[in-house]
Amino acid sequence: MKLEKAEALRGEGMSTAQACRVLGISEATLCRWRQRYGSMSRSEAKELRELREQNARLKQLLGQAELEKAALRELAEGNF
Repeated sequence: MKLEKAEALRGEGMSTAQACRVLGISEATLCRWRQRYGSMSRSEAKELRELREQNARLKQLLGQAELEKAALRELAEGNF
């Protein structure tokens, strides 16, 4: 994870700006990652990512189901 790599580089004496350049990220991105994931373990961050991916898939499935339901409703009402 780049957050861990950035912290390791900082531990080796690099500035935040230098570490970000090496990793190809902005300082704002690193700051946001620290706020969001800084207190999480690697397994917690992985679980969060997996839950977000699952949530996105479920939202997509729900959207498809709503479209199918609307299409069936129109067919039942004769508005096709």
